[in-house]
Amino acid sequence: MNDSLYFYFLLVVVFVLAGVVKGVTGMGLPTVAMGLLGSALSPVAAASMLFVPTLVTNAWQILAGPSIGRIVRRLWPMMLGVVVATVAGAALLVRVQARWSGLALGVALIVYALYSALAPAFRVPPRKERWLSPLVGAISGLVTGATGVFVMPAVPYLQSLGLDRDELVQALGLAFTVSTISLTTGLLVHGAFGVQQLGLSALAIVPALAGMWLGQKIRGRISARAFRLCFLGFLLLLGIELVVRPWIG
Repeated sequence: MNDSLYFYFLLVVVFVLAGVVKGVTGMGLPTVAMGLLGSALSPVAAASMLFVPTLVTNAWQILAGPSIGRIVRRLWPMMLGVVVATVAGAALLVRVQARWSGLALGVALIVYALYSALAPAFRVPPRKERWLSPLVGAISGLVTGATGVFVMPAVPYLQSLGLDRDELVQALGLAFTVSTISLTTGLLVHGAFGVQQLGLSALAIVPALAGMWLGQKIRGRISARAFRLCFLGFLLLLGIELVVRPWIG
């Protein structure tokens, strides 16, 4: 009974916090949720929990943008690479021991936090998108399949395409949605996702949406730079903890 109460309490707290991050920044829900749930669940179980709340919270980003058709026509090679590589790469998340897949997740969080904090902005010339988009999609898919988190190198790449703010938000929503569906499909293909897990995943919708609402309120009260630095610092510490855990557990 106590274990069950702890689990549901953890579920609420994690998805409220992850929702707050998404409400402020427009991204980060699966990244934060995967990192925090990793303290109590295997990466496979944590990834399974993300399906419904990630799908629901990203729906508005796709529908609210200026032109989903134009975004899809531009990014479909990248999305194809994401789908194929994530479904294949999910075998790593399923078959590798939880402690080592958790370490891989920690490395991904550290790389993303340091890159976002230190790397200068760059711009990808349109002529290079034809071959670079599917390559970035495939690499991102493999990282997602191995860690359960869709961040590198897809997010910096999308930020380098010269999209305006609304288009970028819509493109991120599309990428996160495709990644989430692909990861869940990969877990199904490799026998690691059951229908019964959809119920637990659905329970996370309410705290995630509540966190998003709170995050949107916070966004109007603090500077984006201050929150971004706090967010990246949190991811860095979380990543270090996940990397160190196999060696001290």
